[in-house]
Amino acid sequence: MAQSSLAPAAAPAAHEKLKALGILALNGMFDEMDAVSVLRYAITEVLPGDMAIVSSFGADSAVLLHMVAQVDPSLPVYFLETGKHFPETLDYVETLKKQLGLLNVHAIHPNPDDVKRFDPNGDLWETDPDSCCHIRKTEPLEPITEQYGGWVTGRKRYQTSERGVLPHFELTSDDRIKVNPLAYFSDADVIEYRQAHSLPEHPLYAKGYKSIGCAPCTSAVADGEDPRAGRWRGLNKKECGIHYDFNGAIASPMSAATRHTLWKDGAFIADPFKEWAEGANPSEARYVHVPMAEFLANREAYLANPHPLGLKVSPGDAIEEAADDLARFASIAISFPAFTDGRGYSTARLLVERLNYAGEIRAVGDVLQDQIPHMWRCGFNALVVTHEPTREALKEDRLPEMALFYQPVGLSEVPMGTRPFLRRVS
Repeated sequence: MAQSSLAPAAAPAAHEKLKALGILALNGMFDEMDAVSVLRYAITEVLPGDMAIVSSFGADSAVLLHMVAQVDPSLPVYFLETGKHFPETLDYVETLKKQLGLLNVHAIHPNPDDVKRFDPNGDLWETDPDSCCHIRKTEPLEPITEQYGGWVTGRKRYQTSERGVLPHFELTSDDRIKVNPLAYFSDADVIEYRQAHSLPEHPLYAKGYKSIGCAPCTSAVADGEDPRAGRWRGLNKKECGIHYDFNGAIASPMSAATRHTLWKDGAFIADPFKEWAEGANPSEARYVHVPMAEFLANREAYLANPHPLGLKVSPGDAIEEAADDLARFASIAISFPAFTDGRGYSTARLLVERLNYAGEIRAVGDVLQDQIPHMWRCGFNALVVTHEPTREALKEDRLPEMALFYQPVGLSEVPMGTRPFLRRVS
């Protein structure tokens, strides 16, 4: 199976035809069971050359992939290889590729640095399945789907009550199209189609696995149970996070700008860290920036906590008090409660220049575009930005430039009004 490397160069289409037709009119063009026509129209008319499919290669995947092979076997097919799949699923990928003649299947793997950082023991699914899905599914997939105008899913109305109003075509809040050719198919329809076309069955289907995801979070279902009852059984979880349903019941529709406020490595990316909640148990906290005072008051408990943590430093906090424990934290968030409060710059410089902290240093709070060049100079390598003009300035690479410095950083910057040859090297 090919490793996904180069993404399509084309930007998402403007969807002019879809806008002209209207989403309701488009959904009214097809019979409920005319899945192949829905798929063909989406691929050849709505977004030609600008659509892909994301497949789990699970229990029902052969049906949709067979339709793809009929319409366009070269359509890009992406498989999330989370590192947690059943061996039978990986074998099934190769079986379907060969039997259906799929020409463009790519595996998407999680970022190994993220796995090492947030799930070093591989057991995150036990304690925080949402974060596990985020690292292994949502974040790896998003850069791929963002480069297409639309993508095809295998979701069906019968699978859960939340999917009960699923249409053939969805227009997402970020102006993309999601196509659900099998939206009206029942379990019996899937079985009938699979048998009619002699499609290979997933090796685990006969053992009671009616919906198949990652091995640790998938179990067999009993007769009469919801087909997805075996996914995250016993947990208050129904979706992995890559789907935002038509009715908003699974996840509220959000724009990319709302979802992604963390700017790092030249782009807005999904943030694994969550907001700190007062009263959190120090031994159970994970993916939060612990306030400095809270950490110092419960230092031993936080040091014994095996989960990824960050540290939040507010104005007035002395970062030196945590100097011996900085390596414990995957991220340090420095708060700027107001544009005019510059104490955070000094904290960042202390972390980098004296305390030799090499992890993520992020600015949070009142982060505006005029501040950002100063932040980079002082050691920040990540920013949480909600101010829309600043977000646009970052995206368009039009931050203000600085050539003169009253307070230099390092030896390469010269204070305005001084003679560089008189500077003392110490």
